[in-house]
Amino acid sequence: MRFEGLTRKMRVEAVEPVRYYWVLCDDFLFMNDLIGHGIRFDFVKTICLNCGETHPIFARGFCRSCFFSSPKAGESILKPELSRAHLGEEVRDLEWERRFELQPHVVYLAFTDDVKVGVTRKAQIPSRWVDQGAMRALVVSETPNRYLAGITEVALKEKLKDKTNWRAMLRAHEVKADLLQVKESVRACVPAAAQMYWLAEGDCHDFVYPLTTIPDEIKRVHKFDKEPHFGGKLKGIKGQYLVFEDNTVLNVRAHEGYYLALDVR
Repeated sequence: MRFEGLTRKMRVEAVEPVRYYWVLCDDFLFMNDLIGHGIRFDFVKTICLNCGETHPIFARGFCRSCFFSSPKAGESILKPELSRAHLGEEVRDLEWERRFELQPHVVYLAFTDDVKVGVTRKAQIPSRWVDQGAMRALVVSETPNRYLAGITEVALKEKLKDKTNWRAMLRAHEVKADLLQVKESVRACVPAAAQMYWLAEGDCHDFVYPLTTIPDEIKRVHKFDKEPHFGGKLKGIKGQYLVFEDNTVLNVRAHEGYYLALDVR
């Protein structure tokens, strides 16, 4: 069967195991059902997720022009502490920035390959954790805006990582840290302005992924810029990574804005 559409990150359903859906133009594929089957990908073209034009993708699904002009790719997306909407200051588009930044955000701890700290909008939980391949996660602070969550994350980064080693994440198969203990160990780092938003209580959330065979070694990362055609038998999924039988991996999120055709065998 042949399908085609513009690639965005896979949608997820946080059940056990996590369910993945590849959304296409008029349909979607339930990716869990494709594990054990062969898939062939053909790269057709790139389409900017912001302007909709067939321009080369520069970063995060945007063409170069949109990446440097759209508020959806502004500095506070990757660095929440740079948010200015709470001050009424425009960076690229104040109306959009207010909608995005002046809503509840959470600071969380997650175990991917190790304990990391992160920030996301409350509405993005739990999909944010699944996208990162977290096996366990815990909300430690809930703030009314992005700035307060950002300065909390910056403070906690003095003791914790904020990046995931994706290769180690794919190989990780057990949680090797007590997130509740880690939470208590970093509480004193929280800035005074954000202390009132620290959560005294909270439950850990666990995730199981449809990746039955742990890859000992990642042999190849496929990129459609270099090779427009690719195929293989799907072995499993974790985070936003498809893992194939020959230990080649495909990072779906890294190909947002790529229009692909898929043949399922």
